[in-house]
Amino acid sequence: MPVRASRIGCGGVPALPAPPTARRAAALVPVLVGITLVVAIISSLGAPLIPSVATSLDITLDSAQWSLTAALLAGAVSAPILGRLGDGPYRREAIAGSLLVVLAGSLVAGVAESLPVLVVGRTMQGVGLGLAPITMAAARDHLPPHRAPAVIGILSVSAAAGIGAGYPLSGLIAQGLGVHAAFLFGAVISALALGAALAVIPSSRESNRVPLDVRGAVVVAVGLVALLLAIGQGESWGWSSAVVVGLFALSVVVFALWVRMQLACAAPLVDLRQLRHRPVLVADFAAVLLGLALYMFLTLVTEFVQTPVAEGYGFGATTLVAGLCLVPFSIASLAASRTMGPLMRRLGARAVLVGGSLVISAAGVFFALVHGALWEAFVTMGVVGIGFGYTFAAIPGLITRAVPEEETGSAMGFYQVVRSIGFSVGSTLSASILAGHTAVGAALPSERGYVVALWVGAGGCALAAVASGVLSAGAMVGAPSAERVQRDRDDARLAGAGLPDAESDRPR
Repeated sequence: MPVRASRIGCGGVPALPAPPTARRAAALVPVLVGITLVVAIISSLGAPLIPSVATSLDITLDSAQWSLTAALLAGAVSAPILGRLGDGPYRREAIAGSLLVVLAGSLVAGVAESLPVLVVGRTMQGVGLGLAPITMAAARDHLPPHRAPAVIGILSVSAAAGIGAGYPLSGLIAQGLGVHAAFLFGAVISALALGAALAVIPSSRESNRVPLDVRGAVVVAVGLVALLLAIGQGESWGWSSAVVVGLFALSVVVFALWVRMQLACAAPLVDLRQLRHRPVLVADFAAVLLGLALYMFLTLVTEFVQTPVAEGYGFGATTLVAGLCLVPFSIASLAASRTMGPLMRRLGARAVLVGGSLVISAAGVFFALVHGALWEAFVTMGVVGIGFGYTFAAIPGLITRAVPEEETGSAMGFYQVVRSIGFSVGSTLSASILAGHTAVGAALPSERGYVVALWVGAGGCALAAVASGVLSAGAMVGAPSAERVQRDRDDARLAGAGLPDAESDRPR
């Protein structure tokens, strides 16, 4: 392979990364799609497997929920870090390193015989959730300008479609070979993706260095762990116990410190100053509530359908059937995001966000009131998918129209972080509510626990609709460009799959 000279732009500033060789260029798109599918599969090793994890480790459902929460928490913290690394000279190393961590985590989770070991493995797997935006950055920089947008669209569709296929696939493996085999399957595909990435992903060493706020990431992680522990264990340890109260207090102090650090940092992990824009503040508040509801519904529906009929509710469904319940969600969210353009032009982003939030809320209310047949779970998740396809497509448009063009990356970066935090809190909150409705000595919660949790999720979406309704149209600074609309559609596909969006690879 010939040695390629470093390209220098005007004023001595490094130019964009050089294009890959012909052989690498031909393999680049399939490899990027493969890595995106790996991320989708890893993401699917979550909600449908929780009952199997509880059975395998002989623990309660709320304890098994930590196998999902840990991965979501790791994804929330790692996504902005990987986004920064991916936009600098270490993109190839960041991709390979992340896949190596995912590979090791899959092996740990695959042999785990205790909850702490499984949580460690799942945390390592969660690091991979931040890989989707880096693959988009690679496509943007290493492909011809006329081809990159189409490939980025393919990657976003692959992520959403991969999630839809991943849920039943992981359920099928867990049903036939056991839950540990599902995690080990993650190791196999991660190893294949790692080899392909090392062989094909071009170097980005010619890119400028991007500042990385490691200290800010560590501090926010400490605050999130304290908050999630307090929420998740409040029922078991007692909401008024010294430990739980102390954890809540610690999270408040740590978050206050983190806010101060971010405001004083020249290159913060997220730019909190964007909250001075009222539409950004309200849109991010809605994103937290919707993210919370998303993982509440994913968890509650899949666990409910797997509950043995002998409990007086549930359908005794297999892990495979539970995974299939989420296929309508993936299909509907993908289809809804593709029809976003006409609706946005006809109704506006604010109306789409309000309407989508109310659709999700109505789906939660429906299943809370009517859950006597399995088809109702499928219908519920399909309607939920429609709502999230629209809401997660509308929020970026609201934010980007409220801020100057040069602040778009910062505003969207903060949105991605708060939405991921909502994912983690939703997973923890559903476990806490179910734990509060589990009788002493019982392994499973009562039916009322699911009903209460569904009402909480529906209420959160209704609150998001109310908050979105107060957005001031006068604060908008202009109509979005065609490129912006396409990017919002791509982000919506990722967000509807519970993954970080394409904006997390952009400079803040």
